[in-house]
Amino acid sequence: MNQLQIFANIIERDILRYTPAGVPVVSAKLMHSSKQMEAGIERLVEFEMTALVVGEISGRFNHAELGSAHQFTGFLARKSRNSKSLVFHIIDF
Repeated sequence: MNQLQIFANIIERDILRYTPAGVPVVSAKLMHSSKQMEAGIERLVEFEMTALVVGEISGRFNHAELGSAHQFTGFLARKSRNSKSLVFHIIDF
């Protein structure tokens, strides 16, 4: 199963664009920060990740305030067919 759920802040967002088929798309950068337990030791975890919002939900995402924190749900996929880097595809928040 490929499902990711994470609390993060929207730190960057590109303008809403449309695919040649007319589907709305928004690219963004998210910032996550939390404390996690690993081997009995508390660890600070911080990272940025690239995200993509496609379809009907992109309008709502486009109006979300920069810096605001949300719980995002989605999946990971390659940036492109030949790429090794991953992009978080948001399907709900």
